Amino acid sequence: MPELMVQAADGRRLAVDTHGHIKGRPVFLLHGTPGSRVGPLPRASVLYRLGVRLISFDRPGYGDSSRLPGRRVSSAADDVTTIADALGLADFAVLGRSGGGPHALACAALLPHRVTRVSVLVSLAPRHAEGLDWYAGMTESNRRGYSEVERGLHRFADAFQVRSRKIKDDPVAVIKGLVPELPPTDRSVVADAGIRRMLLSTYREAFRYGAYGWIDDVLAFTSDWGFTVENITVPTRLWHGADDQFSPVQHSQWLADHIPGAELYLEPGAAHFGSLRVMAEELKWAAGPSC
Repeated sequence: MPELMVQAADGRRLAVDTHGHIKGRPVFLLHGTPGSRVGPLPRASVLYRLGVRLISFDRPGYGDSSRLPGRRVSSAADDVTTIADALGLADFAVLGRSGGGPHALACAALLPHRVTRVSVLVSLAPRHAEGLDWYAGMTESNRRGYSEVERGLHRFADAFQVRSRKIKDDPVAVIKGLVPELPPTDRSVVADAGIRRMLLSTYREAFRYGAYGWIDDVLAFTSDWGFTVENITVPTRLWHGADDQFSPVQHSQWLADHIPGAELYLEPGAAHFGSLRVMAEELKWAAGPSC
């Protein structure tokens, strides 16, 4: 069960957990796709040492959060505002990993008066980003999943419902099925027992009531995001493993070229799941010098 249920203005439920130092610097963690509030995330002892109060929540349609049909990437800013208000937070940092990256950028663009810093790990760029070959270097499974949207909404939704049931029923088999597509560096990360447990937990929670969170994420990524990254003014840091094939590195390179003042860190030899290894360091940066 979530630690806290927050009600949005439209009556939806938002399932929220907090971790780490209760009086620490607040940082929102926006989970991957598919994913949920339960992980992956650093251990409580690490968060306490960093002086971070980490706030994670299920995006609409995942876990115990109500669905928001037709949501855009920009909708995340409203939900983060609702949760921050419920927790009495005037300002906060945001960290988004993988599918959480675009949603973190939405908070930075639309809440400049409240977001202090944003860190984005292995993010996607907008689907129709000018000058970017969006599918170049992407694994066949991701390419197939995103392109299904273009073949028809009903066919796409049905396919994702079937895939979500398989993941919920046997997440171990799904992770094993990913391995052939992973570069060696990601295989070593996923082989770690602790990380594997977190991945299993987040997948089970994500699909507690079906695939709608996943479906709506993909629809949001491949549609207009509802904001432009060029309008981001808060300090922004981008991290990407140079060998990533789930969210190809060109996406973060494009973002770095279009977000004013953004810092881009490309790690040679790292890939998509390498983002889990650097999360604590990125949280330290996001929380700011006072941490």
